Amino acid sequence: MPDPLDRWHDLGEFIRDQRNGARLSLRKLSEAAGISNPYLSQIERGLRKPSAEILQQIAKALRISAETLYVRAGILEERDTEQDLVGDILRDQHITEDQKQTLIKIYVSFRHENEPPPASDQPLALEEMPRG
Repeated sequence: MPDPLDRWHDLGEFIRDQRNGARLSLRKLSEAAGISNPYLSQIERGLRKPSAEILQQIAKALRISAETLYVRAGILEERDTEQDLVGDILRDQHITEDQKQTLIKIYVSFRHENEPPPASDQPLALEEMPRG
């Protein structure tokens, strides 16, 4: 079981990474989430343990699922989201079969695009480079 202090630090780092990815300043995110700038800063540095309600506000402002933050905070257990997402798409009665297949193809292609490259594609470290 991870150390609770590590968990809060990891959660804060994740929120900061999401904020930076969304190109939001700390101030803009705090305004959008309805929390103070110093409090958000403390969360990002792992100094504060936010409530589920605060995590929900941050998730909404970042346009990510609150469940993602709940899992990172240890409030919920992680589940296999890939199968759930594909299953949810397949069960949706409001879109056509062609639309379902297109969504699944896009999702799978994004997943593939974000996978780390195989070890053989990674650059060699300086000490591994051939000498000649």
